[in-house]
Amino acid sequence: MNIFEEGFKFNPSVVVENIITGGLKILLLLIAFAIVKPLGKKAIGAAMKRMSNQRKLSNGRSQTLEKLAINIFSYSLTFIFIVMLLSALTIEIGPLLAGAGIVGLAIGFGAQGLVSDVVTGFFILSERQVEVGDYVTAGGYDGVVEEVGIRTTLLRSFDGTLNFIPNRNISGVANHSRGNMRALVDIGIGYDENIDQAMTVLKEVADEFAMDERFKEGPSVLGVQSLGSSDVVIRILGKTENMEQWAVERDLRKAMKEALDQAGIEIPYPHQVYVTKKEND
Repeated sequence: MNIFEEGFKFNPSVVVENIITGGLKILLLLIAFAIVKPLGKKAIGAAMKRMSNQRKLSNGRSQTLEKLAINIFSYSLTFIFIVMLLSALTIEIGPLLAGAGIVGLAIGFGAQGLVSDVVTGFFILSERQVEVGDYVTAGGYDGVVEEVGIRTTLLRSFDGTLNFIPNRNISGVANHSRGNMRALVDIGIGYDENIDQAMTVLKEVADEFAMDERFKEGPSVLGVQSLGSSDVVIRILGKTENMEQWAVERDLRKAMKEALDQAGIEIPYPHQVYVTKKEND
């Protein structure tokens, strides 16, 4: 049907009919999109959970693959929705695709960064450099991995900041969550204190913490680490579960401070000495 009759005479009935028909098609597409998207995400989650149980994947690996699959599904669903929307509006898709190919060739040289993101993301995933839940240093940021995508990697810093890092900027990754982590505590005592007595007190505390489930090895009192300007530094070292090292270090410092106080061993703090010179009359 034509929306014009007899030359350029406007036909409102045809316009209204086309608007109603197109509006219904768009409404149905929106409803279908709103239903399919959450159902697809649930189906991917269930499939990944089943595959994880069958192949005995780690929780981090399972979450990484699940988020990647959801990411790809969302991009594909959005593309299909746009194509169907254009079709519902009776817009020819063929010429648009041909034009898109020409335009894509023209802007392809400017999209090299995007291609680099995708390629780098592929190798990050295939080599399992990082997984969801890992604490890593990458692209100049420290944080916990929340998502590894085909274009960007999301890191959550400890202050709550969510960092979006293009994969091409990840030239190297320091993964702090592979294997046991080191818990290191340095305790300073005064120069006038008995070093052997202090080490005995600290060893008693370390032996108590050896029963802590968070420790995988130690802790052990290594001995005198350094001689400071006002203190003798004694080092305590142990290995803990991933992401538990900071809490363990805090607990160790508290317990050792209390033990040294009970033993009457001074932990020095900065002092200032003022010298006043008096002139003879």
